[in-house]
Amino acid sequence: MRRFRFDEDGDVAADIREKYGYDGDLLPVFAGNTGVVVHKWHHYIPIYDRYFSRFRGTKVRFLEIGINKGGSLQMWRNYLGEDAVIYGIDINKDCARFDGQAAQVRIGSQADPEFLNALVDEMGGVDVILDDGSHRMPHVRASFEALYPRLEEHGIYMIEDLHTAYIEKYGGGYRSNQNFFRFARELVDDMHRWYHKKGMRHPELGRVISGLHIHDSIAVIEKEPVYRPVHSRVG
Repeated sequence: MRRFRFDEDGDVAADIREKYGYDGDLLPVFAGNTGVVVHKWHHYIPIYDRYFSRFRGTKVRFLEIGINKGGSLQMWRNYLGEDAVIYGIDINKDCARFDGQAAQVRIGSQADPEFLNALVDEMGGVDVILDDGSHRMPHVRASFEALYPRLEEHGIYMIEDLHTAYIEKYGGGYRSNQNFFRFARELVDDMHRWYHKKGMRHPELGRVISGLHIHDSIAVIEKEPVYRPVHSRVG
């Protein structure tokens, strides 16, 4: 997507600061990255901080799907801290060279539930999942359906680069039934099962989704205990 590419001579930090009013701790970590390359859309940086900041300095178990050039794992290590348990997966065997640098790296497919479940077992559970993998609709959904049930309570599942939901070569399309946002709408309906009589499309997922947030190209699904809603008149 060359038309969206930022000027290579531009000031990355200034662009994020001026457009999004963000000057938090992740900004210098991203904009000042050296060595292995990290590639992110600028508007993602404040979104990451909004949802991930509470995990900084903890023993959070963080899984990133998609390693690419290795810089993202380095960014998360520098942002989350040394106590974080960080794993990255990729189908590209060349990514094995990043194992043990900023995180643990495992080679396998994000669409392989057996591989994903074994990985979570190895991690001892998972608190945060960031899908920056193939961005193909079947893979995105396969990962979510395999991993969301394994996500710990109070966890976050984030999927990025979902503009591909509108691109046919990624299995999407504006009116395609495979567009992830159509699936997300079904999850929203399941979250609101109390108020309609159509039942649940995805009960194993919808029963444990407490929040679903949509940003430009990003979906964030929160996992908290869900209770039957009640209301009161007080005073």
